[in-house]
Amino acid sequence: MATKTSADSLEKASKDALAKLEALGDEKNKDLREKLAWCLGSYRHDKNPSGLIEQGKLALKQLQKIKKEKPRQVSQKLIDDLEKALANAK
Repeated sequence: MATKTSADSLEKASKDALAKLEALGDEKNKDLREKLAWCLGSYRHDKNPSGLIEQGKLALKQLQKIKKEKPRQVSQKLIDDLEKALANAK
């Protein structure tokens, strides 16, 4: 079994963030969701995490904002996992 790399963590955390943003369905986040989805596909193709990191940071800020306004809609674990993945991706 292969060990989990920081790139794997970033991809998983980004997918989880995208899923949460899509589940919330806020129209304000549509552009962010589209860009994050595109960056996930691009990352799977070329394994270059730069776009995923950039969009991941924007997703993190948005999720933190939503958590502050409506604490029960976003889990702290999701935010922690995304923060950790972004920190390790540098």
